[in-house]
Amino acid sequence: MNILHVASECAPFVKTGGLADVVGAVPKALAQLGVSAKIALPAYPALSSLVKQGRILKAYEDLFGGPARLISVQSDALDLLLLDAPHLFDRPGNIYLDETGRDWQDNHLRFGALCKVVAEIALDGVEDWKPSVVHAHDWQAGLVPLLVKMANRQDAPKCVTTIHNIAFQGLFHWSAREFFNIPDHLFTHEGAEYYGQLGFLKSGLAFADKITTVSPTYAGELLTHEFGMGLEGLLQARQSDLSGILNGIDTDVWNPTTDPALPAPYSARNRVKKHNSRDALESRFGLMADPSSPLFCVISRLTEQKGLDLLLQSLPHLVTQGGRLALLGSGTPDLENGYRQAAQQFPGRVGVVIGYDEQLSHLMQGGSDAILVPSRFEPCGLTQLYGLRYGTLPVVGRTGGLADTVVDATAENLKAKTATGIQMQPGSVDALNTAITRTCALFARQKVWKSVMGTAMRTPVGWQQSALRYFELYQSLIAK
Repeated sequence: MNILHVASECAPFVKTGGLADVVGAVPKALAQLGVSAKIALPAYPALSSLVKQGRILKAYEDLFGGPARLISVQSDALDLLLLDAPHLFDRPGNIYLDETGRDWQDNHLRFGALCKVVAEIALDGVEDWKPSVVHAHDWQAGLVPLLVKMANRQDAPKCVTTIHNIAFQGLFHWSAREFFNIPDHLFTHEGAEYYGQLGFLKSGLAFADKITTVSPTYAGELLTHEFGMGLEGLLQARQSDLSGILNGIDTDVWNPTTDPALPAPYSARNRVKKHNSRDALESRFGLMADPSSPLFCVISRLTEQKGLDLLLQSLPHLVTQGGRLALLGSGTPDLENGYRQAAQQFPGRVGVVIGYDEQLSHLMQGGSDAILVPSRFEPCGLTQLYGLRYGTLPVVGRTGGLADTVVDATAENLKAKTATGIQMQPGSVDALNTAITRTCALFARQKVWKSVMGTAMRTPVGWQQSALRYFELYQSLIAK
């Protein structure tokens, strides 16, 4: 079974969020089931060394305004197909945004070029390898199922589109369709058209053979007006082809017994040295040392979707309850400035690092007592899974994958020893305050807290079960 994944990012090579972690982990998990997988992605500047190491499979004299090459290279146990097109991808900073923080104006050409090249691979293969299924991830890969459909070939592979976050849809002026020769009969309300615009994600949903998303609860939420972001009608029409397959994490990379970012290893059986990470984290963020005070962390984009505006309002309550906070993230300027001011307002109780640091995020998971994920909506979320793995109890909104992966510490669940964190109703400062109060109260009961930590750390968070679900999905398509 040959599977071609196409995405805009892939860990550990280039990452802005959880999409990269998933794309980098799923092929490894599927390899254990005998699946041959390749990953197609753009050759951003961060991948320049891989481009130099790789083999040129194909050259393009003019791919939407400049020359390009398709490069094959293996790295980190992954088989990569890199689209080396400097005029499209050799740009500094964020892979999606320009220096002003706005989408690159030619994103339709940048990621449309990726889709065009992948569609060619899907239909004709590379060297002696041809995919049985093409798996498109998010809007950046959304044109692939449409372009494969347009070829009208009997030997075309099946296509799967995965929604990682429906809030990002890749909408462009209708004239963008001309670059891809999309015919009128496919540029319709049922097809690639979205209120007069070309919808990359909508194309992927309309023309894929199957649609998946990253948690069972989010799959149900997408069918509603509240969460469907205007695509709920299409998804309702394709409900029989939609499934929610829960994300996992790479348990080799995220492993407190071997993590080089931690000052000392620890495990579910022996958690004594977790305090070494706590000490290092307090020092890194300038927080007061207080073993009786729960240390919360946040590792996130600073946006309203993530509920970080709510947490900003809740910080006085968190401090009053005796808690402390270490925050790592970047996002909207008002939230970045708000958290900087909070760190000045509560010295020793609130520490803030604006930006992203992968190594620091590991230390934060290892050294914190609880991780706050107060999202208004969350397709799956990965930070709460890292928290479970590291015994850092997740405090989460009851939505999407957060609801599917965290068992609330109710009296019944505590008695049954199934609790792994705290859940709250999303979107409310009062609910967040209550969740913080519950967390601090639970932390004061150290014997119970340690029991919940043990349950959390023993919770399966890897890819084994989910990879099997993908394998079965691919098999069903190939059988057809």
